[in-house]
Parts: sequence; C-alpha cells; structure tokens
Amino acid sequence: VSRQIATLEAEVGTTLVRRVPQGAVLTDAGRLLVEHGTAVLARLSEAEAELRALLGLQGGRVRLASFASAASSIVPRAIVAFRDLYPAVELSVAMADPVDSMPRLRAGELDLALSHDPTWFAAGQEGLEFVHLFDDPMYAALPVAHALADVASLSLSDLADEPWMLGTTASCPDSRLFRSACLEAGFEPRIALQNDDYSAILGFVASGFGVALIPEMVTRVIRDDIVIRRLEPPPPPRPILVAVPGGYRPPAVAAMIDVLRAVSDTWVADRAPLAEDLVSHAAR
Repeated sequence: VSRQIATLEAEVGTTLVRRVPQGAVLTDAGRLLVEHGTAVLARLSEAEAELRALLGLQGGRVRLASFASAASSIVPRAIVAFRDLYPAVELSVAMADPVDSMPRLRAGELDLALSHDPTWFAAGQEGLEFVHLFDDPMYAALPVAHALADVASLSLSDLADEPWMLGTTASCPDSRLFRSACLEAGFEPRIALQNDDYSAILGFVASGFGVALIPEMVTRVIRDDIVIRRLEPPPPPRPILVAVPGGYRPPAVAAMIDVLRAVSDTWVADRAPLAEDLVSHAAR
C-alpha cells in the first residue's frame, strides 16, 4: 500500500498522505483526490450496471420505421414477439416510406427501417447495411364483376387496356416496379389514379374504377367485392428489407433483426395455402 501511495504521489506531484504518531491522515490534496475518486468509481459502477443491463437486453431502445403495408402485416407480429422477449427495451415505431426513412436512418434518428425499395439495396448506400427478409409477390386485383374475373389464367398484357391504379412514383417504389413490368409486357399503362394507400386503391377497384397490382402483404385481409388473380408470368416481386446503420449493432437492434427474420419466415410459410385460396376464390 505504501508503494502504491508513493507511486500515486509521484504521478500527481504532491503529498497525499501525512504520517502522524497516530498513523496517517490525508492532506488537502489527498482529500480532494478521494472525493473525485469516489465520484469516478460510482460513475464507473453505474456504467458497468447499465452495460450489463444492455447486454442482457434489460434496457436499451429500438426506434423502428415501417412503410404502410408492412405496418399492417408483419410489424405488429414483430412488436408482440419482441415485447414478449424483451419487455424492458424501449420500443417506438414510426410510419415512413423509404424515401423518408433512409435519410433519417443515416442521420441517426432511427435504429432500423423496413424498406421495399430495391434501388437502395442494389445501390449499396454508403453508411447503411441491408438484411433481406423475403420477397413479396404481386397479384392483380379486379372487381368481382370484371369480364376477366372468371378467366383461369391471366397475364399482365391481358389487362393492358385497363385503367390502372398505383402508388405515386415520387414516394412508392411499387409504382416503379409496376411500370417496368408493364413495359416488359409490351405496353404503357393507362393510369387512372395514383395513391399511396392500398386500402384506398382497393376501394376504387371494388367500385369498378379500374384494376391494380397489389402486394401479397395486402391480400391477407381482402374484400368480398374484389378478385385477386395470380399473373403468368408473374411480375417481379418486391424485396422486403430491413436497413440499419453500418458497423456496430446495439444488442437490442440485433435482437429486433432476429425477431423480424423469424416473423418473416412464419409469414412466408403461411403464404402458399393462402395464395391458392385466393386464386380458387377468383375462379368461383
């Protein structure tokens, strides 16, 4: 102990302990160092406790952004599963399309963001990393009274002369995917309505205003006045991705990615019988 004190006194350049007949007492410099040392040790203890809580997912936060159709399908399942597993983690969800969520993610305002925009993934955006969850097939939505509603097999070109409804090209990547598929099928679509809300689009389809290309995510809760048809050849599916800042992933963020993967696997596993039911319903 004497050697350690002597070493410390040499480092600070002053006497910290004064020897007296009764033993030893602290000098003013020694008392000052003890006061600061006690505070430093307390903060270190707090930091260690917080770190243990974070690593054990007994704390931390996750700020997630989701586009609309994911927010009405896989995200609620993921939230329930995550809260069951990690109730102490602070979780918040914001509604945002990739055009808005990707810049916010890069700026540090979000921890994760769900995306269905393949251009971000393909471009390898600097500062972001992408985890592919699954591919979301696209189906044709027609009113039940449509002349082609009972046709056993449809192609996109069969609907070339129809008025179409789709998302806005500025914010909805699905509209860009749709236009590319139409051009590949040999026609320029006639656009009757643009809206980024699929429930609104389906309302117009039901009214007979036109037809639409909709993702499988939306077909899980479908109306009786709409027919859903698979197209052959199928249009390109939209990729469902989760984006995170590159580099270090906090434990709570890594845990949310694992939950999203598990929920996505279940979602895809439940898809096949539902898709067959939809087509069978359309043929009746």
